[in-house]
Amino acid sequence: MHRLSSAAVFFVALIVPVYGFGADKELGETRYYESCVNCHGQAGKGASSYPKIAGNESSYTIEKLRAYREGIKQGPNSSLMFMFAKPLSDEEIANLAAYLEDAI
Repeated sequence: MHRLSSAAVFFVALIVPVYGFGADKELGETRYYESCVNCHGQAGKGASSYPKIAGNESSYTIEKLRAYREGIKQGPNSSLMFMFAKPLSDEEIANLAAYLEDAI
């Protein structure tokens, strides 16, 4: 039984930062308004040439932000996104993704 418990704890420790389970939407909202609102608009609804980012599955947003953080081009504004994503921790990315998923 102890082995199963240890395996479950290990699994959860791996999954939470990757998929955002247990992410803090309030912290995500705070971070959004510190770093993202100027380009993506109120609640991620898009502005100017910057896309709507609200309403996407958390896993999609996490994948995109991690790619930007690693310097992987995702679209025409990639160089700008590299700068904003680079300092984000896995936890901050998960929090942002959780906030944006429900920010429709």
